[in-house]
Amino acid sequence: MMDRSKPAEIGGLESSLLQMINAHNQSSIQLRENTEKAKKDAIEIAQRVSSLMVDSVDGGVQEAFLMEKRIEVEIRALAASIIQFRRQTDQWLTASHSINTAIKEIGDFENWMKTMEFDCKSINAAIRNIHQA
Repeated sequence: MMDRSKPAEIGGLESSLLQMINAHNQSSIQLRENTEKAKKDAIEIAQRVSSLMVDSVDGGVQEAFLMEKRIEVEIRALAASIIQFRRQTDQWLTASHSINTAIKEIGDFENWMKTMEFDCKSINAAIRNIHQA
């Protein structure tokens, strides 16, 4: 009887060992599947985070680019205004110089008229004196 129990024990042991190996293989496969799923999930999350970060940075860059364009437009408008004001100032300077020249000429003409009036009075007085004499 002993001889028979040993082969039964060996068969039971072999069966138990096979069950343990199958259970180990099943758990290894399950662990690999879980690890692969976690890896895929981590990659997806990393891609989403990366995408959000890129979008965030791109949004800031895009906003800075738009502000730069607006500033360039304002600079061009300001430069055009400066040129227009310079032309207007030059015109005002020319006009004020013309007015100053005209005022000087009026003053010179007034002096010339006074001189002519004095000369005419002197000649008139001389003619009266000659006529009376």
